[in-house]
Amino acid sequence: MTKVYKIADHAVTPLASGSKENFNAVLEGKSNLKLHEGTFGVKEPFFASLFDREEVLRNAENEGIRGYSFFETILILACKGAIEKSGIDASSSDTVFVISTIKGNVEALGEGSKDVLPATSARRVAEFFHNPNSPVTVSNACISGLAALIQGQRILRRGGARNVVVAGAEVQSAFIVTGFQSLKALSPTQCMPFDASREGLNLGEAAAAMVLGTSETDWELVSGAIRNDANHISGPSRVGEGSYNCLRAVVQDKDELAFISVHGTSTAYNDEMESIAIERAGLLDIPAGALKGYYGHTMGAAGILETIVSMKAVENGVVIGTRAFSGNLGVSRPVKIDRENRKTTKQAFVKLLSGFGGVNAALLCRRKTGGEK
Repeated sequence: MTKVYKIADHAVTPLASGSKENFNAVLEGKSNLKLHEGTFGVKEPFFASLFDREEVLRNAENEGIRGYSFFETILILACKGAIEKSGIDASSSDTVFVISTIKGNVEALGEGSKDVLPATSARRVAEFFHNPNSPVTVSNACISGLAALIQGQRILRRGGARNVVVAGAEVQSAFIVTGFQSLKALSPTQCMPFDASREGLNLGEAAAAMVLGTSETDWELVSGAIRNDANHISGPSRVGEGSYNCLRAVVQDKDELAFISVHGTSTAYNDEMESIAIERAGLLDIPAGALKGYYGHTMGAAGILETIVSMKAVENGVVIGTRAFSGNLGVSRPVKIDRENRKTTKQAFVKLLSGFGGVNAALLCRRKTGGEK
């Protein structure tokens, strides 16, 4: 089977611009999560990590990016950063773009625009780089970013491209915030993954991109799995059926794992479900951690962003602590969650995500020792 490698990556978040810069901010325990009142015209206050839009647009203007929606702008910024590091020809017919998002340019609905479909934005992003191919658009609830990476892996394995640019982004809006508020899913304070005092999730904005190829580098995307347990329109399987089957499909040797980067949304059902899935997969002795306390739930960007940060963690020999976790575990299975960063010498990890409709995904990534940090 053809091996697929990460060639380069880039992340643009409210914390920092750049993959290394984001990892360093997380390592220092930083977060941009805060209370927002009146933002987007939403009456009820909410906790979230949001971009300074004026600053981002100024930076984009300096990069020659203008005439795009804010959603498309951050996607282009993420892709541009990764492409420039990779050295690939993004305009080549041998390069394919895979774009991940849940809501896309949905805020444009309130502006009377018809250009709200994710596929429309994906095409505009590809055209910015003069790419002649039709981009692939992935929109599959919260697993979208991870599903996009797996889709990129599959394209390369079947010989459909020489390189794949996988990028995901999400911007928040009144439509999204009030939707989650109607589900009573948002926490009124900082989210606390796996904690007994958790009250719900925080939303976040981000864009992240990864260039994939078949030329050997220090990071291999070893195996990915997507499973749908079709449990409920919004609630996960109470026994973690889909997540368990994803873990069973991708984990080859649990002793090589530095950690499992879990979804960890801080909702009562998600964190409990993941703990059950981890137990069923025989992985309770593997450290687990969530990044939502640093970024909030970045939705279509989460799978790519959290994979990038996890790669940086392994490169630096760190298992990242779960921010805001008090030490009082609030799930029924004894998963190894720790607030503090800990050291590791292991060179692989699993990224795990789940989403509405019972969709689940997992990706095993392995580092070749001696790779660059």
